[in-house]
This record gives sequence, C-alpha cells and structure tokens, in this order.
Amino acid sequence: MAKNPNGGTETKGGPSADPPPEGGDGALGRLSRRLGLRTDPVIFFVSAGLMVVFLILMLLLPGQINDVFTAGRDWIVTNLGWFFILGVTAWLVFLAWAALSRYGNLRLGGDESRPEYSNLSWFAMLFAGGIGTVLMFWGVAEPITHFAKPPKAGVEPHSVEASQEAMNFSLYHLSLHTWAIFTLPGLAFGFFIYRYGLPMRVSSVFYPFLKQRIYGPIGKTIDIFAVLGTLFGLAVSLGLGTSQVAAGLGALTPLSDSVGTRVLVIVVLTTVAVSSIVAGLDKGVKRLSNLNILMAVGLMIFVLVAGGQTVFLFRQIFESTGRYLESIVGLSLWNDAMAGYTKDGGWGWQGGWTVFYWAWTVTWAPFMGVFLARISKGRTIRQFVGGVLVAPSLFTVVWFAIFGWSAMRIDGIGGDGGDLTREVVTNEQIPLAMFEFFSNYPAVTLIQGIAIVVVALFFATSSDSASLVVDMLCTGDGDPGPVRQRLFWGIAEGTLAASLIVFGGDEALKALQQVITVIGLPIFLLCFLMMFSLAKGLRQESHAAYAAQLSHMQRGAQPPADTKPPSKEVSTGSAQKS
Repeated sequence: MAKNPNGGTETKGGPSADPPPEGGDGALGRLSRRLGLRTDPVIFFVSAGLMVVFLILMLLLPGQINDVFTAGRDWIVTNLGWFFILGVTAWLVFLAWAALSRYGNLRLGGDESRPEYSNLSWFAMLFAGGIGTVLMFWGVAEPITHFAKPPKAGVEPHSVEASQEAMNFSLYHLSLHTWAIFTLPGLAFGFFIYRYGLPMRVSSVFYPFLKQRIYGPIGKTIDIFAVLGTLFGLAVSLGLGTSQVAAGLGALTPLSDSVGTRVLVIVVLTTVAVSSIVAGLDKGVKRLSNLNILMAVGLMIFVLVAGGQTVFLFRQIFESTGRYLESIVGLSLWNDAMAGYTKDGGWGWQGGWTVFYWAWTVTWAPFMGVFLARISKGRTIRQFVGGVLVAPSLFTVVWFAIFGWSAMRIDGIGGDGGDLTREVVTNEQIPLAMFEFFSNYPAVTLIQGIAIVVVALFFATSSDSASLVVDMLCTGDGDPGPVRQRLFWGIAEGTLAASLIVFGGDEALKALQQVITVIGLPIFLLCFLMMFSLAKGLRQESHAAYAAQLSHMQRGAQPPADTKPPSKEVSTGSAQKS
C-alpha cells in the first residue's frame, strides 16, 4: 500500500489512473510556472478572471445587475423557497443519522489518525471562521426586529408572545440549521479527502458519481463555482462587518460612518488578515481565533452579570432552549403557505429572511467545509458532527438568550418599544444595534470599544480563513501554497469589498445580496447532492468491512472483535501535489 499526500493509506477500489498534472503544458500552465505559483492554473486564473469581470460589471452597471438578479431572486424565492427550507432540514436529519449510526466511529483519515488540535483550539477556529461576525451583527438586531415586527400573523408587537417567537426564530436561523449547512460539506470533504486520498477540492466529494471526471471540465467547473461563491459570499459578510465597525467608530470617535471610514476599516483589517495568512493556519488563524473567542465570551459574561438580570437570563437560557427544541420541527418545515391569506405582502418575510439566510450561508459552505475538514483530520464522524454541529449551536443558544433577552427587556416587553426598536426597525440602523444596546450598561465607552475589536477580529479571522481555503481549493492540497499565492486571495477579498463600497455604495451591496441568492441555488443543489454521494461512500465502507470479515472466515480465522473497514478506498496517485 502507498501513502498519499493527504495522509491516508490508499487501497484498491478508487481512481484507476493518476490524475493529470496540475500545471499542464498550456499557456495558463506556463504562466503559472513563470509566476512561481503552485496551483491548478485553470481553476486559479479562470476564477480570478471571472471575479474581476463580474466586479467591473457590478461597478459599472449596478442598477442593471440589480434588476436582472432581483428578478432571478424573486423567481427563486417564490418557486423554490420551500426547497431551501426543506433541504436544510433534510441535511440536519441526515447528519444526525450519520453520527448516531454504525458509521459514527469512522475517522476522517486513516484508522490510526488522531486530531491535530486540542478541543479548545479546534472549537475556537471553527467558530471564529464560521458565524462569529454574524452573531455580533445579529445578536441584538434580529431578536429586536422580530420582537417589533413579528413574523407570524396575529402576534402583537412587543408582547410576551412576540418576545418568545423572536427568540425561536433567531435560534432557528443561526443555530442547528446554519451549522448543518457547514457540517454537511465539511463531513463530506473530510471523508473523501482523507479516506479516499483525493485532492482538497469540492469536486472530490462527487467522486462516487464522476470518478476520473473530477479532474476534467466538469470537476473544474464545480471548483471554479465554489471559489466564486466563496468570494462573493464573503464580500456580503465583510460588508456587514465593515458597516458595524464603522458605525461603532462613528459612535465613539470623531470619525463619521462614511465611505472613507469603511474603506479605512477594510484596509486595516485586511492587513491584519494578510499577516495571519502569511503566518499560516497553525500560527496565524489559530492565535487570532483563540484570542477572539476569549474576548467574545468575556463580553457575553459581562452582559450576563452587569445588567442586573442575571437570574432572569439564566432562567431564559434553559427555557429558551426548551422552547426552541419544542418548536424546531414546526419551524423547520414552516414556509408560511397561508401568507397569501393572512399577510398583505404574501410570504415576502420568509423570502427575505429564512431563504436569504440559507442561500447566503450556503455560499460559505465550500469555504467552511474545506476549512472544517482541514482542521478536523483524525476525528471520528461522531466527534465531528458533535463538535461542528452541536457545540457551536449550544453556544449560539446561550449567546442569543443573553443578548436577545437583555435587549428585549431593555426595549420593554409588554410596552410599545424603546430606543432599540427606534434604531433597528424605525430608522433601519441595524449596524448600530449592538452599540445602542451597550449604552445601557456601565463603562459604556470601554465596552463599545471592546465590541468593535471583537467584530474586527471576527472579520479578520473570516478573511484569513477564507483566503487559505480558496488557495486550497485551487491547489487541491491541504498544505499552504506559496506566500504570494495566498496573499493574492487575501488582498483580492479586501479589494473586492472595498471596491464595492467605493464605487457602488449601498446600491452595489444590495445588488450583491440579490446575486448571492441566485448564486446560492446551484451551490445549494451541489450540497444537496453531497448527501447522496456521502451515503454511497459510507455504504462502500460497510461493504469493505463485510468483505474483510468474510475473507477471515474463509481462511478459517475469526475476525477481530473490533474489525474496522479499510481506511481508504482508492489507488495511488489520486492526490498529487501540484
């Protein structure tokens, strides 16, 4: 048996021939070598070129782009919104089955593989690279929005019922279902990359169906789409994060929340992210993530103890968890089918919230999936699902219970709404929500300053994690590419976000939000197919284990009690370094 670059022992049953050399002898291959790159030139240059062309079109024709993609987004939401809702729920059920089934003991890697990172560092990296920025942005804003404008018909704004539903919807959007969108591709990537010895690319997940075609035009098209989806999905998140940091700076310093301030924020944080990229995954991303999660937890504990409602919040942590679990089945399948009879705007609310959330989040799925697989090698399927799906979801429940209930209590449960409703709903100043919230606590300036740093670090960790992963998607290798190659993607992400803000302003960002929903559909379909590909791979593991036991018995020997299936399914040469 041979050893492959991704750490697995390769056995028969996989690719029958070596993949074509990544560099190639064409013009793109020669250009790649001249620039000193180590990457698949087709994926790298086509992705970069399409990013530039699309950016130019959005900057020159933001109105027209917005119109085209708005029409596409409206069609998707109206006709396929139910599919997004059903699909994510199906992923959640599938992941629970995979973890609790007999396959749960399979490791992402050889059977002797063990985790490279401690549980604390692993959790910090997956969380900071995931939705840390989103929790800071929506931790107050989403509960207050649903509290003031209840999603379901017949619920009185600011009532006790409205507060309970606001918490249910916030947890539905940002806990188990959101992390299911990340966990499914992460599990699929880890399984096929480390147990099959395939390249670290999205196309590798579809090996059971495509076989050697993952190295051809179909596979490269999948990978290019994954790179573009990651870049533009991240741009939306960076736009939100930048607006929140700029809003905080405007509240604390003479700087105004202007285009110049937002560009300054992007430049500074991109510089931090690039420095982390140069340091690499083990040093840069790991250190930033650990610092970030500690600061975020400190901020959460401050809100828990400094607001004079510690007992109330402890009670709400448990009660909100129970209420969320009680309502999760109904929320998971609810798609407001009767909205045409109960609401003037039809089911526009869920199209603008739940469907957009899923479409936006799924554009992060390739990035988060590869990132999670890269930091999770050696863990079992059960450990992976428990750590990536359950642990961050529990943290999210605690986060929203503390921040959300504190915010709704301050705004006035049973009243007519207060300053938070005015800023978030009436004035639509969502980026200011967290800072307006902290104005009700002691040491307001210090706490608001810390909040800015936490958002900024989440911004930086998301950027550097995404840059490293985009580079991996292009190289097909878990090891870092040349520094100049990694720097290109880090600078490209910052430039993309800054260009949209400078040249397109809010109109370009709004257009990009429409684009994300449209781009999210094919990526969503790819992720949906991952379930079937992973299920097929798991069945092959089971058949291999049965064949091994049968072979033992035919030779007249009893198989060991703890017989496990072979750790890999493929032949040598399936994952060459570029």
